[in-house]
Amino acid sequence: MNLKIFLTLFLVVSLHSLLYSQDDIQIGNQSSANYRYNGGVYDYSDPSAVNIKVQLWGYVRFPGYYIIPEKSSIHELISRAGGPTEDANLDDIRVTKIRQGSETVMFKYNYNDMVWEDKLESEIYYVPIEAGDVIVVPGEPRYFAREDFTFFFSIITSLATLAILIYGVTN
Repeated sequence: MNLKIFLTLFLVVSLHSLLYSQDDIQIGNQSSANYRYNGGVYDYSDPSAVNIKVQLWGYVRFPGYYIIPEKSSIHELISRAGGPTEDANLDDIRVTKIRQGSETVMFKYNYNDMVWEDKLESEIYYVPIEAGDVIVVPGEPRYFAREDFTFFFSIITSLATLAILIYGVTN
């Protein structure tokens, strides 16, 4: 009889926590390292200089709209965005410039040439950042075996817990 009461209470508490969880409410600051920012507006303007608005999207730590000094470089912008993530493809950064009318021009920029090469084999093509530019850092998620291990380990522990529960109920 006590086991039936225990299982009933366990089921009620589990359903209550699933139905009434409040993920959309946050009190205080979310300081967890796993919290991901979805984009925002970041103001790094210089009050004594001309500032421009640009967009930085893709595989950087803090994507969004940036207000930066006019003579900033792509390296400075990516640094202000927290740097590239581990999944970023730095060989193929895309800078899209929107000209007057409906004309758009896209340049490709290789960040790795400036960061990792000891000696430059070719001339660096410098792309200045202008107002209204959209910079995209492409990338793709990498495969890590630990993700599969975590998934299968959670299933195995759940099955083991269920087997122990059934064994305890039957004996």
